[in-house]
Amino acid sequence: MISFESVTKTYPGSRRTAPEVVAVEDVSFEVDTGTITVLAGSSGCGKTTLLRMVNRMVTPTAGTIRVDGEDIAALNPVQLRRSIGYVMQHAGLLPHKTVAENISVVPRLNGATKAQAKTAVGKMLELVALPQDMADRYPAELSGGQAQRVGVARALADEPKILLMDEPFGAVDPLVRADLQHQLLDIQCQLGTTILFVTHDMPEALRLGHHIILLAERGRIMQHGSPIDLVAQPANAFVEDFLGLRATQNALHLQHTDDGATLVLDAHGRPTGFLESS
Repeated sequence: MISFESVTKTYPGSRRTAPEVVAVEDVSFEVDTGTITVLAGSSGCGKTTLLRMVNRMVTPTAGTIRVDGEDIAALNPVQLRRSIGYVMQHAGLLPHKTVAENISVVPRLNGATKAQAKTAVGKMLELVALPQDMADRYPAELSGGQAQRVGVARALADEPKILLMDEPFGAVDPLVRADLQHQLLDIQCQLGTTILFVTHDMPEALRLGHHIILLAERGRIMQHGSPIDLVAQPANAFVEDFLGLRATQNALHLQHTDDGATLVLDAHGRPTGFLESS
C-alpha cells in the first residue's frame, strides 16, 4: 500500500509576485495493494508531482508518504528508485544501448548475473508481446508503440511491487494506445503489481483504473472512487464537466443503418460506438 498523509509541495516563486508556488497542498489518499489507481486531471493539477514523490524524484515540502507503512523519507533514495518501476511518456530508453541492455539495466544494477539478466530480458519481451529477436535492436529502430513496450518491460524487469506510469501512452496513435492499454490490464492481472497511473484522458482513466482520483488545482481531490462511482454518482459540477456528463454534452441517440447495424450517436450526430445484436 502507498499512503499520502497531508502532503504539500511548494517551489520558490518570483520575488515580484509570490514568494512560493504551491504545486500540491495538504493531499491525503491511499493506493491499495495490487490495484491500478489513476491520478486524473488537467495539466498543472499536480498529478505528476504526486507520482514522482513516490520514488523521491520530488521531495515533499511537508507531509509523509509511506510504502507498506514505512516512511520513504527514511529510505535510501537510490535503492528506493531501483525497487520501483517507472514508465514515462516517451519511454526514455537509453539510445546507445540495445533493447536487451535497456531492459536489463535495473537487474544488473541490483546484482543480477549476465545469465540472470538474459533470462529476465527474454521473460519481459514475452510479457510485452515483442519478438525475442528484437533484443539486439536499438531504440532508433523501434516504432513508438514498440518503444513504449520496451519501456514497460524495463520497468518490470526486476519484478517491482510498485509501477509508476506518467502519461505512458500519450505519444502514440489511438490504435496503438488502445492495444497498450489492453496489454497493461493483462500484465497487471498476471503480476498483481500495484500501479499508480497518471493521465489527463478520462476514457483512459475509466478503462484502466480500479480506483480513480480526480484532481483540481493544487492536487485538490474532487472525487475518488471506482469508475462506476464517478460516472454514476459524480460528486459535483466539476466532476460532471470533466467526465462530460452534463445532459447537453452526453445526450445519445440511436441510428439504424441500411445493413442492419445500430450506431450510437452523440448530441452532434457523431458516432461513438454501436450496439451488438443480442
